[in-house]
Amino acid sequence: MSPTSGDDSGGAFADERQMEIARYVEEYGRARVTELADRFGVSMVTIRKDLDVLADRGRVMRTHGGAIAPRVRRQDLTYAVRDQMQREEKSAIGTLAAAQVADGESIIIDASTTGLYLARELMHRGAGQSLTIVTNSIRIASELAIRPDIGVLLMGGRVRGRSLSLVGQLGDAVLERVNVHKAFVGAGGFTLEEGLTETTEEEAQIKRAMVDAVREVYAIVDSSKWGRVASATFCPAEALTGVITDAAAPDDMVEQLEGKGIKVTQHG
Repeated sequence: MSPTSGDDSGGAFADERQMEIARYVEEYGRARVTELADRFGVSMVTIRKDLDVLADRGRVMRTHGGAIAPRVRRQDLTYAVRDQMQREEKSAIGTLAAAQVADGESIIIDASTTGLYLARELMHRGAGQSLTIVTNSIRIASELAIRPDIGVLLMGGRVRGRSLSLVGQLGDAVLERVNVHKAFVGAGGFTLEEGLTETTEEEAQIKRAMVDAVREVYAIVDSSKWGRVASATFCPAEALTGVITDAAAPDDMVEQLEGKGIKVTQHG
């Protein structure tokens, strides 16, 4: 029987296979029906049935063409640890994001580690940019402060040491007084269903304010965040102007985003 048609669920072995599928999705954050069929040597019909069973049990979330983990169980990693992860991808994303910034604009850059690479790319530009950058990142503000042609507005709030960010509603006052063109925001997770998500509600709260304050929102998320869901949504996928990522972003999600009119820019 072809692995792409028919029902070869294996009866007594179905439970064991479903447990393995659940572990695989949990480990990698997402999986496609086609890759699971190849991995377990069964048909796509069988895999779809397995995923439906696992979804009913709350072990996975079904998506078009596959499944994702219901919640990312990654700990709230410190800024220093996150800065060591996917550095090449983040640097490339920063370069692509900087191409979306025109001289004279006012933009928001959040406290994500990918946002720091965008800020550094802007630092490397020639003089005379006349940019205004609003941020809740202590690290970004300190690095950009030496450039006389880049005005930096640091949002107020409580200092959150793990992310070197300022959080809380005190930062909203800055956004109410400045006309900002674009926001560039990272995320702990990104799916079509849940949108951009963060690991804590306080980080999500300030990012919601950023998203609400601008006309254009760009997600700057490397491929490790795609298909993952963190605890708090701050921007639905439909609200995005564009997504800037690397070449390993899943093709099916990219196609669906572009089908919604959301531009996806990839490095490599």
